[in-house]
Amino acid sequence: MRGLSVVSDEVAWVSGSNGYIGKTTDGGKSWTWTQPKGYEKLDFRDIEAFDAQEALIVNAGSPAYILLTQDGGQSWKEVYKNTDSLIFLDGMAFWNRKEGIIFGDPIDNRMQLLKTDDGGMHWHNISNNLKHTLAVGEAGFAASGTSIRTHANGSVWIATGGTVSNVYYSSNKGKTWKIYPCPILQGESSTGPFSIGFANAKEGIAVGGNYLKDRERKNNIVLTYDGGKTWAKPQIPVWGYRSAVEHIEGAFWVATGSSGTDFSIDKGQTWINLSTLNFNAIQKAKAGKLILLTGNRGQIAQLVPVQP
Repeated sequence: MRGLSVVSDEVAWVSGSNGYIGKTTDGGKSWTWTQPKGYEKLDFRDIEAFDAQEALIVNAGSPAYILLTQDGGQSWKEVYKNTDSLIFLDGMAFWNRKEGIIFGDPIDNRMQLLKTDDGGMHWHNISNNLKHTLAVGEAGFAASGTSIRTHANGSVWIATGGTVSNVYYSSNKGKTWKIYPCPILQGESSTGPFSIGFANAKEGIAVGGNYLKDRERKNNIVLTYDGGKTWAKPQIPVWGYRSAVEHIEGAFWVATGSSGTDFSIDKGQTWINLSTLNFNAIQKAKAGKLILLTGNRGQIAQLVPVQP
């Protein structure tokens, strides 16, 4: 399970391999599971849910599909299909209920960008808005759906890795773009930033590393205080490769990955290891306090912060 969308303290959706989609309406106590008919072999790496009835899912690999449900997952409508052998969609994020964006690995050295203005019913290719050509071996990671993030002010950040690591930033919902170097571990196909998160329009954290060496702590986290233009290393890094980072509240952050979960209470400057359990994604409720993590073999966990 790599896709995760926590809507409220009651409603959350997850997605994963073999076409599985899960939903809870009681804060995670019980789950209903479904496999959209005809899509049972897909790996749904990202999911965006708006409530208990409406959600979008996107798979990794080719052909690429985006599916929409408006009846709580009972039925799914195919709203996008791309049969290009090189298509590989990495992540999805929304500014509001109507406007959202998806990015994918480059085709002919051009990052693939899709945008919707009607809640996911239709998707438009806006790849030509990004004039920059990606380096050979530069691509995205679909490890948790969080290497792309949006902010309500119209901002969107996309992190790439591999041979080169960059952060692509747009202040106007993908119309124009700027590129900022990201000084995290890079240079190999298994290295780079796997997730980015923002506390506000300026303060953010990128985590990653090398997923093939998931216990190494070499340059696997960087911090920004100017919206991604520049990045700095923390005093004490996360405790291994991390595929997801989430701002919880105030100075409190959590990062997770295949070798464990860490937390910080000083805006990411120092990190304390919480667990060595294997998880892929973490998210706090958009409207609420519920924090969920998803992992291998359908494992879902709830993180409950303890007040001192």
